[in-house]
Amino acid sequence: MQNIHPTLLVLTSTFPRWSGDREPPFVYELSRRLARHFTVHVLAPHAPGTKEVEEMDGIRVFRFRYFWGEGEKLAYEGGILGSLKQHPRRFLLVPFFLAGQLAALYRLLKSGHYEAIHAHWLLPQGFAAILSRKCAGAECPILCTSHGGDLFALKGSLFRILKRFVLSRTQGLTVVSRAMKEEVLRLGSRELITDVIPMGVDLEKTFIPPPNSAARIPGQLLFVGRLVEKKGLIYLLGAMPAILQDHPEARLLIVGSGPEEQNLRKEAERLRLHSSVTFLGSLGNQDLPALYQKSEIVVFPSIIAADGDQEGFGLVQVEALGCECGVVATDLPAIRDIMSDGKTGFIVPQRNESALAEKIKFLLNNQDVRIELGRQGRAFVRERYDWDIIAERYKGMIEKIMAAGERPR
Repeated sequence: MQNIHPTLLVLTSTFPRWSGDREPPFVYELSRRLARHFTVHVLAPHAPGTKEVEEMDGIRVFRFRYFWGEGEKLAYEGGILGSLKQHPRRFLLVPFFLAGQLAALYRLLKSGHYEAIHAHWLLPQGFAAILSRKCAGAECPILCTSHGGDLFALKGSLFRILKRFVLSRTQGLTVVSRAMKEEVLRLGSRELITDVIPMGVDLEKTFIPPPNSAARIPGQLLFVGRLVEKKGLIYLLGAMPAILQDHPEARLLIVGSGPEEQNLRKEAERLRLHSSVTFLGSLGNQDLPALYQKSEIVVFPSIIAADGDQEGFGLVQVEALGCECGVVATDLPAIRDIMSDGKTGFIVPQRNESALAEKIKFLLNNQDVRIELGRQGRAFVRERYDWDIIAERYKGMIEKIMAAGERPR
């Protein structure tokens, strides 16, 4: 039967390597929903143990090779930026990665007809899309989505030039928070079709409240995120002694892994938190809803890191609010899209251990307030961030750039 859907090519450096993978699934979740309206092909990096071509939930996935054997370690397990920070020698892989991606993308554009390209991250995917489209003589419009790290963490004149280059040659741009849109405008980009559309969360079947309040474990606190500087976990550890002084039953569960793990474990030992803090490591995405549902409070102590990197959008906050948890988060631009202080949770200043401790203790002491904030928080995110709503917005954006066609250079 002849395909009647337009064909969309999705470019990404983060995608599940296999079923049950612990990699962030947001590009996969969006792509499989877009597959209801488009024939979706995904180009992602290869990794040891992955297939070069396969079908996943109606998506055709191509994985490009960029090194030999076990040497393909630049992407996944924390992303490219995290990998480079933790293992500086992997900078040597960057030229191979770019060449492999460009070659694979060129082959796809020459061998198939694509009505649009959706490039996740300005660099390197947006840059690769522009170069490959030019070399292949393709005319499909490009939608770029910036997730934060590519906009905030890549500093310096060279990266600024590259980002401006991408923004001047794509037909559409989405960013995942309003703060990011302001950053794009500061780059002085030309007028192009732009919208603020975050990634989504399954708020109807997966991230839902527990069947009853008795499911919550009294005093259970939860942190979910990569163990990197910008997550600010060290400040939550610093707040724990004051919390335990009033609530000795409190327990903090930490979900995630990353380059700061050993330093954080040492800090927990220094503060004598061995019986009150548990590092669970990375967990599968399917394990998270039950943890949220059992926790009274989820804490997001994020900061602006020394290199300027910061949260683009807090998907884990949406997950926590979807499960009607009490939430305490720090005051960052992207957080304000999700959190309203005193209405959907509490917002405290960055790097302020005492403020974190006070708000957490307040929620532990006032169950009725915590429950009401959780209800209001779920109502807020359910109206805005459920995957079906987000996917429809991306569908509309892709159709808009397809209708607009190529713009004059």
